Amino acid sequence: MAKVKTNAIRILDAKRIAYEVLTYDNQDGKIDGVSVAAKIGREAREVYKTLVAQGASKTIYVYVIPVESELDLKKAAKAAGEKKVEMIPVKDIQKWTGYIRGGCSPVGMKKEYKTFLDDSCLALSKMVVSAGKIGVQMVIEPKVLIILTKAETIEVRK
Repeated sequence: MAKVKTNAIRILDAKRIAYEVLTYDNQDGKIDGVSVAAKIGREAREVYKTLVAQGASKTIYVYVIPVESELDLKKAAKAAGEKKVEMIPVKDIQKWTGYIRGGCSPVGMKKEYKTFLDDSCLALSKMVVSAGKIGVQMVIEPKVLIILTKAETIEVRK
């Protein structure tokens, strides 16, 4: 596969941030996080998915959690200081982020949204997140991702 340049990768390159790109075949349609972890030869606990939710105030929030986990909407709302948050419809992901389902990176969205990174990442030296395109993942240090996305680390998984 040719060297892929996504918005997220361009940002990392511009800031001279170390990362590794991992690619996988998505022709089988299996783009869920657990399938992706298996395809790239990583433990599921190292691979994180990017979820986008909207609070009661209509504010958009980004949550980055392990692929095997589910977002705890009550914890997510509390972290955001909202009465409640709801996942945005899949059809609206691109409108808000510039990315599509299965290729949504926490880096390089259309706007800078308040981001919450599940605190489980703090136990890892490297983590894997989408690089902004289906079939492309990036390996990055959690502390670097926290700084880059201005994320708050807090438990938001079930």
